[in-house]
Amino acid sequence: MPLIILTGLPTSGKSHRAAQLQTYLAERIASSNPPSPYRLHLISDETQSVSRTVYDLDPSSLPAHVRSANASEKDARASIYAAVKRVLSPKDIVILDGMNYIKGWRYQLHCEAKNLATPSVILQIGCPVDKAREINEERLRTEGGVEGYSTGNWDNLVFRYEEPNPMTRWDSPLFTVIWDDDEEQARRVYEQIWDSVAGEGAKKKVIPNKSTVQRDKDPGGDYLYVLEKETQDIVKRILEKQNEAGEGGTVRLPKVNGGDDGGEELVLELPGRKLGLAQLQRYRRAFVGLNRGGIGLEGVGKLAAGRLRESFVGYLNDVFEKDG
Repeated sequence: MPLIILTGLPTSGKSHRAAQLQTYLAERIASSNPPSPYRLHLISDETQSVSRTVYDLDPSSLPAHVRSANASEKDARASIYAAVKRVLSPKDIVILDGMNYIKGWRYQLHCEAKNLATPSVILQIGCPVDKAREINEERLRTEGGVEGYSTGNWDNLVFRYEEPNPMTRWDSPLFTVIWDDDEEQARRVYEQIWDSVAGEGAKKKVIPNKSTVQRDKDPGGDYLYVLEKETQDIVKRILEKQNEAGEGGTVRLPKVNGGDDGGEELVLELPGRKLGLAQLQRYRRAFVGLNRGGIGLEGVGKLAAGRLRESFVGYLNDVFEKDG
């Protein structure tokens, strides 16, 4: 499943560009010779009947405990995730229209695609904050038009938006269309996307790694406790062994906590610099944030302790490779 994830500020023109992209890809599929094997899907809040009010975490209108639980948005995201997963297949191109503003959410989608050995790309709609605000205010003034966000909700969503970073694997390849690009310029970008998901760029084999393994039931107790315990143990062992391995060396870590007697090992490639506790804890907190199940995916299951360790080491290898 080539997965195309749109992202951008609220009211920045994402749905307009998603419809444009859908038209372009439909034309390419129809005109392919030999015939293209791809089917095309567009998934969005609108196709799933998700109201924009589910994203309203305006501090002026909601108490803190409601904002913290964020149940309506998690339910909406779970609905979107299920819709995407239903059409996952090597013969389906899926356009996911929406803000997709949480990096952890984009990471989960990237892992889902990679687990199926299929490519995913990010299409960011670039729009100045003032212009996006102007569009939203215009929608609020126009009765019966496209639904706008309440002012407090819009401001809160802009504050919470996490820009995609092409230096991370889950936000790359990253393509950008500016809000006022004409159709000709937009189609040039769509052509690059086509090449990435269905053309020459798609021929590069996508290999699932340890951080994209399927989740299963965790027999070792409370998931969050296991998540904290196993990642802390990995950090502790890296600090103990890195002096012996040297900068840029290799550290071997037991796959099972306490398994220091010749059991199965995980291999970590160290970067070309010494790692400090504060830096490793930052990486650990980022990994925990991505895997604590707080983005509407609680029903997917839990990683067993050993696979959690594999996943964390795979994540660190990815980060160290990117950071050089």
